Amino acid sequence: MTSPRDRRVSQRIGAIAESATLKVDAKAKALKAEGRPVIGFGAGEPDFPTPDYIVEAAAAAAHDPKNHRYTPAGGLPELKAAIVAKTKRDSGWEVTPANVLVTNGGKQAVYESFAAMLDPGDEVLLPAPYWTTYPECIQLAGGVAVEVFADETQDYKVTVEQLEAARTERTKILLFVSPSNPTGAVYTTEEIRAIGTWVAEHGLWVVTDEIYEHLLYDGVQTGSIATLCPEIADYTVVLNGVAKTYAMTGWRVGWMIGPADIVKAATNLQSHATSNVANVSQRAAIAALEGDLSAVDEMRTAFDRRRRTIVSMLNEIDGVVCPTPEGAFYAFPAVKGLLERTGIGSSAELAEHILEKAEVAVVPGEAFGAPGYLRLSYALGDDDLAEGVTRLQKLFA
Repeated sequence: MTSPRDRRVSQRIGAIAESATLKVDAKAKALKAEGRPVIGFGAGEPDFPTPDYIVEAAAAAAHDPKNHRYTPAGGLPELKAAIVAKTKRDSGWEVTPANVLVTNGGKQAVYESFAAMLDPGDEVLLPAPYWTTYPECIQLAGGVAVEVFADETQDYKVTVEQLEAARTERTKILLFVSPSNPTGAVYTTEEIRAIGTWVAEHGLWVVTDEIYEHLLYDGVQTGSIATLCPEIADYTVVLNGVAKTYAMTGWRVGWMIGPADIVKAATNLQSHATSNVANVSQRAAIAALEGDLSAVDEMRTAFDRRRRTIVSMLNEIDGVVCPTPEGAFYAFPAVKGLLERTGIGSSAELAEHILEKAEVAVVPGEAFGAPGYLRLSYALGDDDLAEGVTRLQKLFA
């Protein structure tokens, strides 16, 4: 008979999968440390430094004793006010500080949203390909992720018909992400309104991740579902943060915006889990949000250039089909033809083969609920990007 002491890790935590993107990134960095010339397309992290004016605000904050103490668990009032103003500026959505919770990065916002809203057995419609963290947070919160898959022939965007086919009496939430990680897909205003109308008809909630909102290309017309579909605004939770827009991945500042009761519940959870986000990071985030968007404009120009390069070069490889992403900074090529041509059994095995033979780190589609695909972040330098994809071209010539 097994004793309680022998059950070392709880089933709940033991069931969580390691972050595939961070695993690939860590492996690439470890190989680099050994002296191998690995080029990493794994992590979704801008290669730009955080803008100087943000860093200077943080340095000043570090010298101010008021930032050396505990502050409200839900976020500095000044940062909440900045988030309210930013939301009105960028989305046209009027909220109040009571609708805002500042979190330790976007991942905490994802988890706390689902933890505050889900009871055991509640279902979340999860369009796939999806970011690797979403299903783990849903499961950890007691929910059930119901995958709804859209392939490259649909530009990786699910339809209302697909969502309706997946809906059951246990469905509570639709997770909606545009622009998408991992595919770069962006829903049009018409597509968003159609989905919002369907959500309203069936009395569902929406959790929408808008962290890539400013990384759009080719003049695509889109918007926030909370603004485009005001009939569901009171049943919508928006997730966001400064990481991607301002090259602040390491500062760990995200937030959730939603109905006051949901936000209060999530704040109570955070008060016991982590308390406040580091005050210096919060002060840096205030500077970011109160500044203009010139920094992101410069980054977007570079990302756009890299986007065109990587899509063009990947499509030159026999057996690879890479749609042109309209947002974020990821390419998500279908490699089913390449697998058939090479005889490699899966995209996971293909990623291992690429790392070993070409010293290029990519993330297999299995991590995103999409076997037969790869994800490559083009948020790295132009030279490394060209060299990395050239290695792939030579490997599969």
